[in-house]
Amino acid sequence: MITLRFRPLLALSALASSALSAPIAGLAPHERPAGAPRVAATPVNDAPGSPFLHGVTPPVPPSLKFLHDQGNWYNPFDQPGMPGRYDIRGWYANPPTARKH
Repeated sequence: MITLRFRPLLALSALASSALSAPIAGLAPHERPAGAPRVAATPVNDAPGSPFLHGVTPPVPPSLKFLHDQGNWYNPFDQPGMPGRYDIRGWYANPPTARKH
């Protein structure tokens, strides 16, 4: 009979044995798989007419120069924020014609 003081040890050994039998993601996890998709092009986020610069009047302030190197990373600058008096970039008063979701 297993006493109460050995039950946690038994549970830990069961977890350890299941972790050792977990599958490994490929035989060479340090290499990219041959059929994996690749990024062909990155968007230019600081181009004129870009939704990232909606409501920003030229010249673009230096604080937004990071958009040039943003690439495919998520960025909330192309989405509207709060409406009303908080809408300083005019997303609700003058929505852009083409906005990606």
